[in-house]
Amino acid sequence: MISLLVKEKLYINEVVLGTGFGVIIGPYVANVFTPREWGPLENTITLEVMRIVLATGLFAVGVELPCAYMKEHAKSLLIMVVPTMAFGWAVVAAVIQALFPQLNYISSLCIAACLTPTDPVTCAAITRGKFATKHVPVNIRRILSAESAANDGLAYPFLAISIYLTVETSVRTAIGKWFLVGWLYEVILGTVLGAVLGLLFSKLMRISHNKGFIDRESYIAQYLALSIFTIGIASTIGADDLLAAFAAGSAISWDGHFNIQTEDDVFSSVIDYVLNCGCFIYIGAWLPFDAYNSPEYGITPWRLVVLVIAILVLRRIPPLLVLYKFVPEIASWKEALFSGHFGPMGVSAVFVSALALTRLPTPEHPPADQAQYLAATIQPIVSFVVLGSIIVHGLSIPFFNMGRGVHSRTTSLTTTWTNRNRVTVPDWVLWARRAPDGSTVDGDVERGSNKIPGDPDGSSTNTPETCSPVVAITWIHDSAVTKRHSRGKDDSSPELVEVEAVNNHAEQANLDSSPPNDNQFKTVHFPSVQ
Repeated sequence: MISLLVKEKLYINEVVLGTGFGVIIGPYVANVFTPREWGPLENTITLEVMRIVLATGLFAVGVELPCAYMKEHAKSLLIMVVPTMAFGWAVVAAVIQALFPQLNYISSLCIAACLTPTDPVTCAAITRGKFATKHVPVNIRRILSAESAANDGLAYPFLAISIYLTVETSVRTAIGKWFLVGWLYEVILGTVLGAVLGLLFSKLMRISHNKGFIDRESYIAQYLALSIFTIGIASTIGADDLLAAFAAGSAISWDGHFNIQTEDDVFSSVIDYVLNCGCFIYIGAWLPFDAYNSPEYGITPWRLVVLVIAILVLRRIPPLLVLYKFVPEIASWKEALFSGHFGPMGVSAVFVSALALTRLPTPEHPPADQAQYLAATIQPIVSFVVLGSIIVHGLSIPFFNMGRGVHSRTTSLTTTWTNRNRVTVPDWVLWARRAPDGSTVDGDVERGSNKIPGDPDGSSTNTPETCSPVVAITWIHDSAVTKRHSRGKDDSSPELVEVEAVNNHAEQANLDSSPPNDNQFKTVHFPSVQ
């Protein structure tokens, strides 16, 4: 009833609200919903609830990325995912062992593996919504979405090597199983399986659509049906179901046909919203607050608080500040710092910790060995870090909004065109560039792409700030018209309405249609386009 007030004014999303409501109805307040009292089934139910929510979210991320995005941005994604995850895994494990000396380093690596992946559900706060559209560049949003989806599935190998080293008596056996099972079978097979299913259903749905056999509702239903079908098959054969779901989503939208058929519907957003709300209500009621003060296991509140602070500072920020120059989507150290900060832990961390418990022995009291001690401490530590991440990352957007923000913009009647961070027109406009020869840029530039006519290799040093107003306006107008005809959009497209409104303001300002000299206009003011 007050969703616009909460989400569009206060910038508080369902992650924070759902968790808070779960705590209220949970065993420590109202005692209405008590997942931890379900006995032996509790961990299994928790695991499967998290699995379904993650799979549908990852499938949606794959669908929403531009056509063939994973192919064009594979290098950047590989640099962001693998070194960052490996660095965070090793450093967080060292911090855990220092704070909880009863855990050895291998057990600490197992807990750190649960905290390695970025949660795509919580990350949506800065990849979707009003704040993201206004303040976060589109390339940053896309690369963070893709990264949060890819590293969820890649948490399996990090967890697997830790588990094998804990439960196997031979290091050689543990490493052999890790390579054969953890990488070749789970990761590689899961990715291939998801890609094949996505491509197969994409072809079948296109054929069915051309023959007039499928209705629109069935297209939309594939968001839920295909994601659950994919994780069902992957889980049954023991492959990486999360990577399979993401690969299926990316593959089904590879040629853009599925996106065109579903782009005007909000069903996927509604499904995501309902599942996310329910999931975080579950997490709020599931949190084991009484286990956060367990001196017999070396767990005390101050140690947990120090761990959360250390993870927020050390897990992602240092490697991204070092590596961002190799990632074209990240333009400056400020954007690298922003990207490093927004690496939230949530559903994926709970899922991996529940998965780890299925491979660990049931702990006795007191624990008989290191494996049992790990089983007794993994969820209290992981769940507290998840709670801290929900609070910090969930409330970061309101904090940024109260201050200057990462990309502050003027909200007055007029808007300065020359600063890309202050433009209120669609965010993809901000990436317009002048062609190297000074001519007007054509309209066949894909939204969000840095490549422009006359600059096929993308090597131009021009920046959005060097693009003259008329060139930018001409480009966005031509681009929108081209998209309208190629995609079959009608004249009421919101994207085109905004573009034509900006173009009309330019005509009212009596700007000449030919590109002006670079110094002819220092600043051009247009009324804000809402």
